[in-house]
Formats: sequence, structure tokens, C-alpha cells
Amino acid sequence: MVLVKGIMMILWLLLVSLFCKSTQDGNGQESGVLHCGSQNLKLTSSGQMILLTWEDKPLCSAVQDVLIYELEVLIADNKEHYDEVAVTPDQIGSTHSWNWTSYLALECTSHSVRLRSRYKNHTSPWNQKTLPGLETSRAEVYPKDKYFKVGSTVTFCCVLPAGVVFGKMYLSEYSSADMNTTRISNQTYALTVHLNQASKYSCTDVICELNPYVVYGACAFIGYPPIVTDLQCETRDLQSVECHWTYKDSSLPFKSPTEYHLLESPSICAKSPETSCSQKVRVDARKRNWTLTASNSLGEVKLSDTADLTKRVHMYPPEGVTASSVNARNVSLEWKWTVQQYYNLSLICQVKISNHGENTISEHFGVGLNFAVLNDLIPNWTYNVEIRCRTAQHFWKWSTWSTNVNFHTKGDVPDVLDVWMQVMDNQIITIWKVPLANQSHGHIKDYEVTWTKTTERERRNRTKVAPNNYSLALSLDTTVEHIVTVTARNINGSSSPSTITIPSSNPDRTRVNTSLIIGSNGSFNLSWSASPTASCGYIVDWCPTLGKCTVEWLKVPPNQTNASIFSKNFKDGLRYTLSVYACTQGAPVLLQRSEGYVGEKKIQDGLFKSFKGQQQDWDYEVSWEPISLREQTAFIQGYVLYCLDYNKKDINFSTDNPEATSLTARNLKIGSYKFTVKARTAVGECGATSITATLNSLTDDLNLIKTVFISLATVLGLLSLITIVCYRHWTCIKETVYPPIPKPVLTSTGEHGCRHFQVDQCHYSEADIMDVPELYCSAGAPINGLVSQENMPFVFSQTPKDYYNQPLKKCTPPPLTLPSMAIPSQSGLPSSSFRREFPNASYNLIMQPGNQQSNLCPELQEGTSLERSSDGYQPHDHTETFTTNQTEEDPDSPMSCVSTYILLPQSSSR
Repeated sequence: MVLVKGIMMILWLLLVSLFCKSTQDGNGQESGVLHCGSQNLKLTSSGQMILLTWEDKPLCSAVQDVLIYELEVLIADNKEHYDEVAVTPDQIGSTHSWNWTSYLALECTSHSVRLRSRYKNHTSPWNQKTLPGLETSRAEVYPKDKYFKVGSTVTFCCVLPAGVVFGKMYLSEYSSADMNTTRISNQTYALTVHLNQASKYSCTDVICELNPYVVYGACAFIGYPPIVTDLQCETRDLQSVECHWTYKDSSLPFKSPTEYHLLESPSICAKSPETSCSQKVRVDARKRNWTLTASNSLGEVKLSDTADLTKRVHMYPPEGVTASSVNARNVSLEWKWTVQQYYNLSLICQVKISNHGENTISEHFGVGLNFAVLNDLIPNWTYNVEIRCRTAQHFWKWSTWSTNVNFHTKGDVPDVLDVWMQVMDNQIITIWKVPLANQSHGHIKDYEVTWTKTTERERRNRTKVAPNNYSLALSLDTTVEHIVTVTARNINGSSSPSTITIPSSNPDRTRVNTSLIIGSNGSFNLSWSASPTASCGYIVDWCPTLGKCTVEWLKVPPNQTNASIFSKNFKDGLRYTLSVYACTQGAPVLLQRSEGYVGEKKIQDGLFKSFKGQQQDWDYEVSWEPISLREQTAFIQGYVLYCLDYNKKDINFSTDNPEATSLTARNLKIGSYKFTVKARTAVGECGATSITATLNSLTDDLNLIKTVFISLATVLGLLSLITIVCYRHWTCIKETVYPPIPKPVLTSTGEHGCRHFQVDQCHYSEADIMDVPELYCSAGAPINGLVSQENMPFVFSQTPKDYYNQPLKKCTPPPLTLPSMAIPSQSGLPSSSFRREFPNASYNLIMQPGNQQSNLCPELQEGTSLERSSDGYQPHDHTETFTTNQTEEDPDSPMSCVSTYILLPQSSSR
């Protein structure tokens, strides 16, 4: 029993010992884990990145699971960032590292990192390292001179010394409204900006402004990573590769130029702004990738191009181009190649020929081509040539143009003249165009013109024309055709003759309808029907329709039936006549004629001449003279008449007839109107001419017409009544007006007695009988110098009734003034030596009183003519006299008369 208890006691002790041992082992391991942590902490920086390194303590080797390190970043003692680093058991004992990039430049303020380990629920104490900020005696802005991508967000800080008052921060080229600053510490302020644009100049200024106003700052370079596109690689000498690309400015050209590497080569083959580089390679007939790497401070870009360089040969231009042989109309060119492989290639070369602004290109082919011949050149002309070439197979690019070469061709005879004709003032004018410099091939000495009838070709007339004249007027027989030739002569000889046939003046040849045409853009566009007779083409000539002009012309090839006619002499508003002729082997044939304006202009006001108006009942007609072509600066399509009354109401009447010379406004009312006529044209209504008129009542016009008709009817009735009465009482009227006239007997007394004059030789009809006024002979002044021997003029008076054939007594009564008329000489009257003039007996006689002086007698005017009316009697408004020729007195005569005056009735028949 004792033995059993002893054994039980021993077992119990053994169990207790084992438990205590196990307890001791467990407490030792736990104590080791709790003392695991970091050691040898190091905190460094690079730019704005902080780098922390540390090691594990030796006790950490007991850790059998993942050990966690906790990190906290403090900026200016403010917790800014938290992070964890997991360390696996196999990493325990090695050096651990961690980094973090601050949004703020490390110079702005202090940056601290705290570190501790955590294993299960146990953590070690914090271990801390600090990077202090920069202390300065003046304000500073950070970061300085740094590169930023467009589109990034950046924080700038301003570090102030103690005692300085902060004002504001901002960036140049950015709106200040978006600038918000944050206070980091007592001496540090931060500005966060989104950079949305590249620096316009070398950099963008970051400004820190203090109070009072003091400015500090830093420079920020804002731009892009390399922007490179369109990579193409080729070979120029078949021994190297040359690549080209397109480059866009990154806005960092000076501080950080873009560098280029070809085919992953470490050597730099180019820098911006260069856009090509080359590298020696083996060129063979296979495709290959060609890689370009472009990099700058903000990034890197890679481009690649796949090509077989044997199909991408970009040749160098020819060298040493010369004109080896120059003639009047051709030249030989030669050149050489700087790359020997070119002589083995099949080439195509282009030669660009330039002369006075005109360029033409000719192509030439050959293996290793190094020469070319140019033909059809202009004599006496200066040329400039350039050459470029390419491979005939697998065309890639033309070479650049070679250096240009100048040469001057030799002279030659002038080209054939361009000759035409013009008919003016019954003359045929042969006219030719002035030879241009590229046609004359030298100075023109003169022109030679020959002409002959087509039927007499062997007989030619010829003349010389001075070099400054380009036409010759010929007076030819227009009833037959003529052939005219013109040649030009220079130092090298005469040109080939230019011939034109002058047609005969046959009206049928020139009778065509004239159509109207309107130009556009300063020219006329003509078209016509093809003519089978136009063996050598067509001629279009033009000239102003009115007045003299020099014709211009254009020759058109036979296969063309339209032409655009342009001349520097064209003027808007001037009418031109354009004619189309068929060029034949003989004389040209007129096909078509047109008239028109290259550009119509508005006709000036006052177009209508002799503008007048007339009322017709309730209508009013205005009229004008026909419009002359000289007044028309546009085609007239019609006319419009505007009627404006006193109420400003406008009425219009129109016609589409351009030949009209009148317009009528109808159904008008009484009142005043202003009538205006305008011509309708394609450029609007123009040429306004106005007249003002008042329309009267038709009642007034009718009354006036009635009055006129009544008056005319009354006068006609009176005349009819008088005619009837006179007809019925004609016998009585005749006896009263024309009584029988006795034969007059004249007597004269004097010293020798009295002698009777009987006038019975005149026989008058009954209608000629009339009362004869008395003629008195009174003493006094002589009449027209004719006096009697007694110095007494004769005045005869009418013989009183029942005193016929009585002696005529000498008396001195006052003279009788009579209106007179001339009576022609009658064959039945006795001849007399004086002209007889008789007063008209139908006039009233005016008796002068007896005491009147003799000078009141009418003066006798010699040679007074007598006019006869239809009835034989013509009244005169002046007193007519007759005279006798002065004669010697006849001693045998019973009466001595110096002058004799007699009044006889006038006969109505001769």
C-alpha cells in the first residue's frame, strides 16, 4: 500500500514537472515575438519621392507566419499617408524598402515616416525618421525648373522666412480665378493647379507674391512627350537606310529636346527639330522592320516601318547639267551621277523647260540615262531647264530638281503672220497681228504686201510697210476677188507668206440674220453650226457696232465650233458686233453675226428725246423719238409708263415692244399727273424721263367743239345766202358796179390854141367800163422833174357826165390824190412815149381842198410795178403816178403840151 502510494506520488511529480517545462518553453517563444521589430532605418529622397529602408531585429527569426510592417507618412506633423508592407518568413533577416512620392516638393516642409511591426495581435513600438524642409532666409517657390505633362495636376509651394506675410500664388498664362492656396504650416503655402496648356514661351512662371508687394517665383516647363508620326524609310544610295517622320513641337525644345535612335542603336541619330536620319545598312531585296525611338523628359515613343528598300530608291538629283549643243530650234543636255549604282538602273528623267513664265515638261528614258535632246524650241529665245529622275521600276519618289541651267537659242526667220481683213469706207484694209517676241525671232525690218486679182495671178502689185505699221488700206475693184499676201522680214530672212482672199462685194455673201448675245465674266461665249466649207477652220472677229474701230479676230481649228472671246479692250455698256466666218481655200464665208454687250449697264436718265404727251378722251398718250443705239448701254426689252397722281397713287402701263415710240395711260380721272417712262433691261428699269400734265373735263372740250361747229355752220350759211342773192341780182349789181364808160376827150389850151385828143382806139369790154376819176393839172413844183413850158404840171381830172369831148380848160384846182394801179400797154391804144399807170377806180377818191399847196400832190414815182389780182384790179397802199418823157414843143401844134397824163380803164383781157 505504501509502495503504491509512493509510485503514485512519483507519477504525479513527473506530470507536474512536465507541465512546468512545457509552460516555460511557451513563455520564452512569446517573449521573443513581442520583441521583433525594425532596426537600421534609413530615409532618403529623390525628387519628390521618399525611400525608406530597414532591417528585422534578430528576435524576428522566431516568427513562423507573415509579419506586417505598418508605415505612416507625416507632412508637417500631419498624417498624410498610411501603408503596410508584408514580410514572409523566408524574407525575415533581409533588408526591406518602401517608397512613396509626395504631392509636395520635399523642400516645402518636413516629411516623416513612422514604422512598426505587427504580428498577430501584437505590435512593436513606432520607429520614426524625418526629412526636414528647407529653411531659407528669403521666400522660395518649389519645385523649380521641373517638367510637367499637359493634363497633369501639380502642387507648388511657397516657403517663407519668419516674419514675412504671404500674399498670393498664381501661374502666368492661367486665370487667377482658379488659383486657391492652402496653408501647410506657418512658413509654407501650397497651390495646386491642373495644367491644361503647354508653356507658350520657354516656361511658365509660378509666382509667390508677398505683402507688402514683393514677387518671387520659379519656372515650370509644361509640354508633351514626343509626338512623332508617319515614319517612312527608304534608301538613296543603295548602301544605307534613311528614315523620315513628322514631328510636332512638344514645347520643350531647349531644355529637353527630343532625341531619336534608329534600329535600337544607343547612339543618337537626330535631335528635334530634325525629322530624318540615316544609318549604314546592307540593302537587299527583302522586307524588314525599321524602328525609330523618340524620347524627351516627359516620355518615350517608338515607331516602326516595314519596307523592302530595293523598291524604295529615292535618287539624288543630277549633277553638272550643261547645254552642250545649242541651235535655233533644238538643244542637247548632259549631266552626271554622284552614285555609281545609278548607271546600272533603268531610269526615267523629266526635263522642265521654263521660258518667260511658261513651263513645259518632257520625259526621257534609258539605263543610266545622263543626256537628253530638246526639240521644237523657239529661235532667238532664252530658256531655263531643270532635271529630275527616278527608277523606272518600283516607282517610289522623284529626285529633287537639279540646279537650273540657262541657254539662248540661235535666231531664225519670222513665223507666218496672222492676217485678216476689214472693209471700211469703200476700202479693203489688210491687217495683221503684231508678231510677238517668240514669233519674230529677231528685230523686224519691214513687211511686204502683194496683191493681185485671182484671174491675174501673174501680175502682182507689191509694197513695203514700215515695221511699226500693221495694216495697209487698199482701193481694190470690189467686183472681183483679190489675193493678198503679207510677209515679215528680219536679219535672218523673210517669213513664209500669209495669204488671204478678199471676196467680191456680193450682197448675198454677207446677208445673214443678226442675233443678240450677252457676255459673262468679261467675255463672249460663241457657238455655231459646223460648216462643210470650213476646210481650214473658222475666224471670229469683233468690233464696236457704232463708229470706226480696228477689228480684232481669233482663229479656231476646224474641229471646234465654239470659242470664248476675250479682249482687254472690252468695255461694259458698249455694243459689239461679232462675226463668224468659215475659212476656205478661197475667200472667207460669213456664217453668223451677233450683237451684244460683254456686260450691260444701266441707261442714264433722260433717255427719251422729244418727249411729249396728248390727252385723248380719258386716256393720255406719251410719245418719244426712236431710241438710237448710241444711247443704249443695254438691250431694251420694252417700256413702262408710270402715272403718279396727286394722291401719290402709282399706276403703270407697259409694252414688250423695244421698237415702240409711244405708250398710253388709259381710263384716267380728271387731275394732275406725273408721267414717267422707263426702259426695261436685264439690269433693271432705267433711262427715266418724266412729264407733268393735267387732264381736263370732257364737257369743256365738247362745248368748245360745239361752239366751233356752230360758228362754222353759221359762216357757211351766210356765204351760201350771199351767193344766192348775188346770183339772182347779178345784172343789177353789174350795172351798178361797172357802168358804161364813155370815150374820154382831152383838150389842152395854150398860146397856140387847144387840141383835142381822142382815145377811141381802145376797145373795152363791158366789164372793163368804170368811172374815170378826174385828173387836174395844177401849177406848182414839178413832178419828178417833168414840167410844161409854162412850168405847170398837168393834172387830169375825171370828165364829168355830159361833158364828153369838151375842151380841157387850164385850171389850178388842188391836186387829187388817187390810189393807183398799173395798166399794161394795150395794142389798141395809141402809142405814147410814156408809161401809163392808172389808179384803181374802185377806190374812193380823196379831194384836196383848194387852198392846199401843190406840194401835197402825190409824187410821181418812176418804174412802179403793177400787180394784178384775179379780177383784173389790184389795190395799192401807196399813190402811184406816171410820167412822160420831156420833148421839144411842136410849133405847129394847136396846143403846146410838155407832158400828157391820161387815165384809162383797165381791161380784164389782154
